[in-house]
Amino acid sequence: MLTLKQIFGRGLAVVFLSGGMLIGQTTMTDNPVAAMLDSLATQKVLEKAFNKPLFPKNNKYKFAPDSVPRYDDFVYESRLAKLDVNSPFDLVYNPHVKGFIDLYTIRKRELVSRMMGLAQLYYPMFEEIFDKHNMPLELKHLAVIESALNPNARSRAGAVGLWQFMYPTGKMYGLNVTSYIDERSDVYKATESAAEYLQSLYNMFGDWQMVLAAYNAGPGTISKAIRRSGGKKTYWEIRPYLPAETQAYVPAFIAANYVMNYTAEHNIYPATPRKSYFEVDTAIVKEPMSFEQISTALDVPMDEIQYFNPQYRKNVIPAGGNMLTLPKAKIGTFISNEQEIYAAIKAQQSELASASTVVKEVQKTHVVKNGEKLSTIARKYGVTVADIRSWNYIGKKGIRAGKKLVIYVRQDVPQTNPAKANDTPKEPQTNLASNAKSDSAASSEPKKLADNASAKTQYHKVKKGETYYMIAKKYGITVQELLDMNKLNKNSKLLMGQQLKVKQVS
Repeated sequence: MLTLKQIFGRGLAVVFLSGGMLIGQTTMTDNPVAAMLDSLATQKVLEKAFNKPLFPKNNKYKFAPDSVPRYDDFVYESRLAKLDVNSPFDLVYNPHVKGFIDLYTIRKRELVSRMMGLAQLYYPMFEEIFDKHNMPLELKHLAVIESALNPNARSRAGAVGLWQFMYPTGKMYGLNVTSYIDERSDVYKATESAAEYLQSLYNMFGDWQMVLAAYNAGPGTISKAIRRSGGKKTYWEIRPYLPAETQAYVPAFIAANYVMNYTAEHNIYPATPRKSYFEVDTAIVKEPMSFEQISTALDVPMDEIQYFNPQYRKNVIPAGGNMLTLPKAKIGTFISNEQEIYAAIKAQQSELASASTVVKEVQKTHVVKNGEKLSTIARKYGVTVADIRSWNYIGKKGIRAGKKLVIYVRQDVPQTNPAKANDTPKEPQTNLASNAKSDSAASSEPKKLADNASAKTQYHKVKKGETYYMIAKKYGITVQELLDMNKLNKNSKLLMGQQLKVKQVS
């Protein structure tokens, strides 16, 4: 889970009483909750996800656009009391909670606006899953303090995804991590696993505040705090015996509940997301596909595919029936043209089959030597430190000599069934989203060519920078003839390496 490491460390104004209780107010200048919010501004995949919020001219409280409202303590207390009436959580107000309310509503206002935009995509799904498990819907706000609703979030300790699962905990709850997929970033699977984990913690402690603390610190730490407190059973009673980061965790959760319910009162409005939850859909991909191939076939920008599918680590959906998430219209196009898309991809790859070698990822085992660091091992194999951490469980103490690490490296391996050099390449299709009307004609073309034994077809392999006009001129035909022969239109994209029919002689 997200470790709020040093949340009351460097840069914080704090006062402790004997027993570990924190009083006074923090300056919140350098903590992981703020760092997760900041990630919404630094990750490129999220850049186009947010437009500036549309400020309502007739807003309920008649605020000016640049107004930053502040309230007295009794206002915060009364608002939380209203939320507490219908909540199984003890949503109290105190200086610890106020510090995080100020963080969200004053210091990080623009990023909270972005987070609210992401909530339109993720919150309905969270609520659906928690309702299915008969769990409090307020748990959706836990992802706010864990990841700021950023599915690509990664903590310094190696926790990943919306719910910040560490590698072993993710494995325990069915989240696989491979060279191509990290299911800790799969928004649906990770939320299901989080619900199961939270339910198991509730079965242990029977109190939702204690569940939150255990999610952060681990159930063993909570059990020790219970013993040290003399057998107390509530969070606020055992809080003095908890680590400092866990003492801050529940106040941060209470503040997240507050801010996500009272944003209008603080003149904060959601940024416009790419799509809401009800505007996207999913489909099962039965064949391996790269994001580039999906982008070409469905006319979808690469960054949009990455945005909706953060679990795929190398922009590739591997074989095995994995999920593709996109706007509903694009999923509809995919389902309507699924077999044609698979055929087109295989046709584009047919020329590679003649090569004697192909590039594949091969698993290797590295035995750590004395003095070796993760960074030096990563450089040796041409991978990243984050890759090595995701493939192996590496604790807080790091690596030691003799430890075996699994490493996946890319290398040339012999092709098992190379295609014959005189094989006629299959005709590729591009952008099936715009060519759906010609599906039946295209699928029958190979059969026609096979039946006509006297027909000879000449193909041109597209080179970098070539255009339809350049190719047509080279072979003495018009652009329209070239398009007609290949059942394309002027909007169809040319791909480097694509095989185009340029002449057919009887």
